[in-house]
Amino acid sequence: MYVSRGARSAARAGALGAALLLAGCSSGGGGAGDEPAASPQAAITQQPKEADPFWVNPDSNAARQVKAYAMAGKDSDAEQIRKIAAQPTGEWIGPENPEQEARGFTEAAQKSDRTALLVLYDIPHRDCGQYSQGGAADGDAYRAWIDGVARGIQDRPATVILEPDAVLHMVDGCTQPQFQEERYSLLNYAVGKLKSLRSTRVYLDAGNAGWGHPDQIYRPLQQAGIAQADGFAVNVSNFYSTQDSITYGKQLSAKVGNKHFVIDTSRNGNGPYKSGNPAERWCNPPGRALGETPTTKTADPLADAYLWVKRPGESDGTCKGGPQAGNWWPAYALKLARGSKA
Repeated sequence: MYVSRGARSAARAGALGAALLLAGCSSGGGGAGDEPAASPQAAITQQPKEADPFWVNPDSNAARQVKAYAMAGKDSDAEQIRKIAAQPTGEWIGPENPEQEARGFTEAAQKSDRTALLVLYDIPHRDCGQYSQGGAADGDAYRAWIDGVARGIQDRPATVILEPDAVLHMVDGCTQPQFQEERYSLLNYAVGKLKSLRSTRVYLDAGNAGWGHPDQIYRPLQQAGIAQADGFAVNVSNFYSTQDSITYGKQLSAKVGNKHFVIDTSRNGNGPYKSGNPAERWCNPPGRALGETPTTKTADPLADAYLWVKRPGESDGTCKGGPQAGNWWPAYALKLARGSKA
């Protein structure tokens, strides 16, 4: 049964961070220089490259929350949220200024000698009209958006997670049949365009360990251009354990030319929420925790990286008292951090 339907971090969530980067607020190591100095507990520093090659945004929502707690004297809460702020997370490129945002993030990452982690989520008829509905108006608009992203990245290092749910929603019937031929064409276009860039790696989203079986999705992935991509992504915005995700990824890899994969471990520290209602499992479920921190040192050679694609602390949607999809939710972020083993 398909259980991850719905909310992903809204693409607009990346826009604010990019605007700040372009304004010079976050080039690689610090925050805005014209603000009052916060306590030392507020500083966010880049992880050593040998531990993690991906870029940490020093002006993320989590980093701002650390600063706010530190300035308010809430050092215990600040240190909990630092567990999120100190890790690289996906930057979801917004719909309005893809070139500007992609350039801002990749330039900042390059200055820190790191790789930017970007998430592209603007496919037409996105999310089947649910919490993260929207996307480009039509195929031409989507291709223009992808072209903008590519111009922004240029030859700078980037790892791209391409279109969460786009293939899966064609398999589960959520995306209506009349839209599917175009969607396959658009995904092929996006993979080809991004792979024409010298230093960009592309992982096409491929669902998670709980929705169904690899037999159901490997042919659609082939139609969507997996052969051109570096691999596929599993567990994006979901909660399945890393081991279950590796098992799923290896089974799927065997059917698509032994392609490698990456795993979203951002919130899988306690595994999936146990509930008889599928809708309860994916949208702001209680009792979840941060998972393994991002790294390229994984438990299987086919798994290229554990990544935090979904940004921990950002809502899945307006369920269980949460704000709109992609909006920062401090109370939920604290619960994820406190529930983690770190």
